[in-house]
Amino acid sequence: MNKQELEKIKEKALEEHIPIIMDDTLEVIEKELKAKPPKKILEIGAAVGYSAMCFSEFLSEGGRIDTIERDEERIQEAKENFKKVGVEDKIHLYEGDALEILPTLNEKYDMVFIDAAKGKYPFFLAEALRMINDNGIIFADNILYKGYVMSDYNKHKQRTAVRNLREYIKEVTENENLDTEILEVGDGLAVSKLCKWLEMVILLLYFRYVFFQFHLINVIFVWFP
Repeated sequence: MNKQELEKIKEKALEEHIPIIMDDTLEVIEKELKAKPPKKILEIGAAVGYSAMCFSEFLSEGGRIDTIERDEERIQEAKENFKKVGVEDKIHLYEGDALEILPTLNEKYDMVFIDAAKGKYPFFLAEALRMINDNGIIFADNILYKGYVMSDYNKHKQRTAVRNLREYIKEVTENENLDTEILEVGDGLAVSKLCKWLEMVILLLYFRYVFFQFHLINVIFVWFP
């Protein structure tokens, strides 16, 4: 990976006010990736490809990132950036609207990163849950959206986005299969870890309890016929 080119891409994006992942948000995600390098990552919202390139450094051997972008200008820039940084063999870019592309995907991913249209986050979550591997992790960036989500903000312009971000938070915090934290880094980051293994633990404990009760009853019948 050409990190000098990556830094130039970052500086250019900031100068042109293109939204890219913030440093403190990236730090949180990189920590998770270092602890458990993923084989496959899905990114919803590529922009100029900066975050995907950053994530690619932590893929396990033979790993791949699938990313989606609908803006034609940014698609072309992202493709050029992948070549400049030398990661074009690790990142596949789907061109088009995520609302149309996601339902066509039948892959399984170790990590999903959501950073696209804020008003569509609940839909993106449903698709992410369909494709995430057991013990996978879902990140949703900009989840606090300039502080509006946790305030009484109700202006018409951003009302739908704020309402749907609140719905996203409600869904990930109430889902029994997810362990979710809302972190105040960047513009807010939701970190949701799939923990279906908890269901298995509870089930095993239940069967152990049933077995113990059954065994105890047999012992009682033996001693007190």
